[in-house]
Amino acid sequence: VGERAEDVVELGGQWVGPTQLEVMALAEELGLETYPTFTEGKNLFEAKLGKVKRYSGTIPMLGPLVMADYGQADLRLKRLMKKVSAEAPWEAQNATELDGQTFETWIRRAARTRLAREAISMACRAVFAADPADVSLLHVLFYAASAGGWDDLLDTDGGAQQNRIVGGSQLISLRMEELLGDRIRLSAPVRMIRTEDDGVIVGELRARRVIVAVPPALAGRIEYDPPLPAPRDQLTQRMPMGSVIKTMSIYDEPFWREEGLSGSALSVPGPTQVIFDNTPPNGSPGVLLGFLEARQARQLGRVTEAERRDAVTEVLARVFGPRAAKPSGYVEKDWSAEPYSRGCYAGVLGPGAWTAHGTWLRDPIDRIHWAGTETATRWMGYFDGAVQSGKRAAAEVLRTEGAALATSAGARAAQAARVVPG
Repeated sequence: VGERAEDVVELGGQWVGPTQLEVMALAEELGLETYPTFTEGKNLFEAKLGKVKRYSGTIPMLGPLVMADYGQADLRLKRLMKKVSAEAPWEAQNATELDGQTFETWIRRAARTRLAREAISMACRAVFAADPADVSLLHVLFYAASAGGWDDLLDTDGGAQQNRIVGGSQLISLRMEELLGDRIRLSAPVRMIRTEDDGVIVGELRARRVIVAVPPALAGRIEYDPPLPAPRDQLTQRMPMGSVIKTMSIYDEPFWREEGLSGSALSVPGPTQVIFDNTPPNGSPGVLLGFLEARQARQLGRVTEAERRDAVTEVLARVFGPRAAKPSGYVEKDWSAEPYSRGCYAGVLGPGAWTAHGTWLRDPIDRIHWAGTETATRWMGYFDGAVQSGKRAAAEVLRTEGAALATSAGARAAQAARVVPG
């Protein structure tokens, strides 16, 4: 969007946080720099159409009664989170009860006021790109535990949205590609994985083992010979992706900064409910990032791009004023329509799935190992989880192959011992 190579807007994942140690270390190793998301000034909150308030911090002031209601519900959620392990959420006390209800069911019991309920629901859509009715309570608790806390998922300063990669997060992949050279094969989608006694066949390649690092929903579309165990296939059927359309409205300059605004906004009526300043680091042009998530993404995914642009622009104009009504440019990405993702931000588990099938998420099956951010125990759904999962899967392969080599060497030694004259 600018004249410099680093002046990009990212239609995919873009943020890294200070506690995401794996991806931060990888970025440093690759010589990449980060810069902070712009947060100076007041945030905006639209509770009703055209009723916009300014506020500071993560949560807007919603009035004494609503704030008290939100606070007690938030505290209850955090207490429940402490009882859930990110390594094995199905082993939590009352795991069956927690997994047997949706997040929406819990919200309706925990919060009494309409606005407190909607605030928690908006947070759910922002984190999972899914409605509370689609997410197991146990999955919400696990996800928060994997990030270190519920606030870590929502916060900008100190949280998941704190920093961006100078030049774009895709530089992580591009720099790694430079190091790996021709060992990377692009435009070669995997349709089948065949496992044999001494190895696996993936397309034209033969290897001793394979690591599958795509979301479970996509992994379930690969044909396996022999077929995977039924419980693993059942898991992939129960872990759909979230629904999100990421939109960028471009202006000649970030005019909201002149007005003492951060560019961050929340809108209850929506359909764009979560908005960020996504301006490049040099400060021009101005970019407002708006997310269409969950049912808003599904509904507006059926209309034309021009109609979506109008819907997004209408929200921006209501929240930021008439200067936001005429963006000079607009770009978007519907991740549910992308054939090699089918949604974002990660796979989501509904009621009953963790306790019935969770043990199959990471466990290797014969010569097949599983990676990808959905298999992470730290920062699942984020870059950090992807890096952690890759390291874990690689260690599994090395450990298994090392044991196999040791066993083979031992067998050869025993055979030699039997044939040597005594």
